[in-house]
Amino acid sequence: MSTSNEVASKPSPIRDRGILDVIDRMNAERRHPDRSAFETQGHDAESFAGFGFSIHPDQGDLIYLLCRAMGAKRVVDFATSVGMSAIYFAAAMRDNGGGLVIGSELVQAKIDVARSNLADAGLAEYAEIRQGDARQTLRDLGGPLDFVLIDGWPQFEGPSLARQVIEMVVPQLRVGGYVLNDNAEPDFLEFVRDPVNGFISIMLPIKRGTELALKVA
Repeated sequence: MSTSNEVASKPSPIRDRGILDVIDRMNAERRHPDRSAFETQGHDAESFAGFGFSIHPDQGDLIYLLCRAMGAKRVVDFATSVGMSAIYFAAAMRDNGGGLVIGSELVQAKIDVARSNLADAGLAEYAEIRQGDARQTLRDLGGPLDFVLIDGWPQFEGPSLARQVIEMVVPQLRVGGYVLNDNAEPDFLEFVRDPVNGFISIMLPIKRGTELALKVA
């Protein structure tokens, strides 16, 4: 079974050794709570402030590669957590000649860590992290979006956060823009797989299933 360090050692499309060193460090520092923690502490995001819940390196490399290919300039990173996904996005923004990663994170302690990690990678100027509920922080994104990552905290009643966020941001996503979803929430999948909503999508065999959707209408 591969460890985080072994996974992180795979070749990456990112060529900047300083950025890769930060990514390698973050992968080495990954911590995962025991399943029992959710039973004793519930599903309050603040209770898990010490855990990153970051994207898999293969997802990050895909984000970077697609953003480079499409010349992305304005992207959304939900949820930012400790900044792993923001680093992949920001690396692409820098290598595309400039751009902005708009992050959203509920837990202030994680925002502080994310900003520190982005600074260590030399990418702080390409990211704006908004603190609060994404259903509020991502309402106005200031212009057309090229790419959206939806990897938020799970809900256990009512519509998932993924479904609520995709419905809110889709009018701001340009035709030809991508949405990457990490958790495969059933109501999110229902939305992007319904042709009436203007997407075509595919499930990729990354991290137990990663949905990649392309806006075509």
